[in-house]
Amino acid sequence: MTILSAVPQRSKLPDVGTTIFSVIGQLSAQHKAINLSQGAPDFPCDRALIESVTRAMEQGHNQYAPMTGLLSLKEALADKVKTLYGQQYDTASEVLITASASQGLYAAIGGLVHSGDEVIFFEPAFDSYAPVVRLQGATPIGLKLHLPDFTIDWDEVQAAVTSRTRMIIINTPHNPSAQVLSREDLDQLAKILRNTDIVVLSDEVYEHILFDGRQHQGMATHAELAQRSVIVSSFGKTFHVTGWRVGYCLAPAELMTELVKVHQFMMYAADTPMQVAFSAYLRHPENYLELGGFYQHKRDLLASLLKASPFRLLPSAGSFFMLASYAEFSDLPDSEMVKKLIVENGVATIPLSAFYTDGTDNKLIRLSFAKDEATLRAGAQALCQVKPR
Repeated sequence: MTILSAVPQRSKLPDVGTTIFSVIGQLSAQHKAINLSQGAPDFPCDRALIESVTRAMEQGHNQYAPMTGLLSLKEALADKVKTLYGQQYDTASEVLITASASQGLYAAIGGLVHSGDEVIFFEPAFDSYAPVVRLQGATPIGLKLHLPDFTIDWDEVQAAVTSRTRMIIINTPHNPSAQVLSREDLDQLAKILRNTDIVVLSDEVYEHILFDGRQHQGMATHAELAQRSVIVSSFGKTFHVTGWRVGYCLAPAELMTELVKVHQFMMYAADTPMQVAFSAYLRHPENYLELGGFYQHKRDLLASLLKASPFRLLPSAGSFFMLASYAEFSDLPDSEMVKKLIVENGVATIPLSAFYTDGTDNKLIRLSFAKDEATLRAGAQALCQVKPR
């Protein structure tokens, strides 16, 4: 029996309901579709990580961790960032372990953005940015990346900056376009932000997944930007354990103080056994430095298998996604195309329009290659059987 509320509600997000992601998930389950849609690995993580978490539990690491994270994990993280990117973060005041990168994003926006502020972000975009901004009483300003290369027009960014601009959200490597920022992009951003009070929120959860010899150009690689940036990243994405929900934030102490105020009332502390395991695992650089090659093999395998398909693949420079265009053989809206692929071909993908607040449709679908080889082969075979009409 359904319980009806006697209290009338006034929603903070009245236009947010069942997303296309939920629709795709339900339809995929109904048709037992091959999963090239979800941005999560379907293969096991390193057994050593599981054993490390198990040991941590057996050794009694089952109570609250320190609110900002285990010191051993923060030290390992700070050492990694210093070695790779050249920026030194103080473990006491500039490193925060969070219960997922998503929680880190919320803590950053919640702590630094005020009612009446404006926040610039770039579309297509991860779907949580705009709603979290709106929950603060602020206004998200979506600027569209320019096709076919999904580049940022920095003149447009400069024109969009107003006296109310509080934050610019960056995502590199980018989900869903699989493109990355260059050093020139960082210099352009720094130029725009000079002599302003604007902060950067940099979503870098795919920081170790870059291809073809590219180097990650995150905010910690740029001294000027590091001084005004909150960097958010994810242990789950890096180590194939997205269900463990542990991430982290890096920021100058003055900014981090505000994040911690929000974090302590959202979660207090991330899961202790996982932090113990990650602190040991991070001490072995091969556990993350080999990630680009690991996923590049999967990218290249899927691309080679799809050569016989009617889809045109766009370049993938980083992350574990690639985009495929069907504009040459169909006029269907992308949301309908993905449903058709599930029902008629038994393979699940994501429509790119789901990553635009206005539903922009460029006849592109997103494929995830964070899958085992059997899934990639089966998914590619299904897509190769699509008949242009």
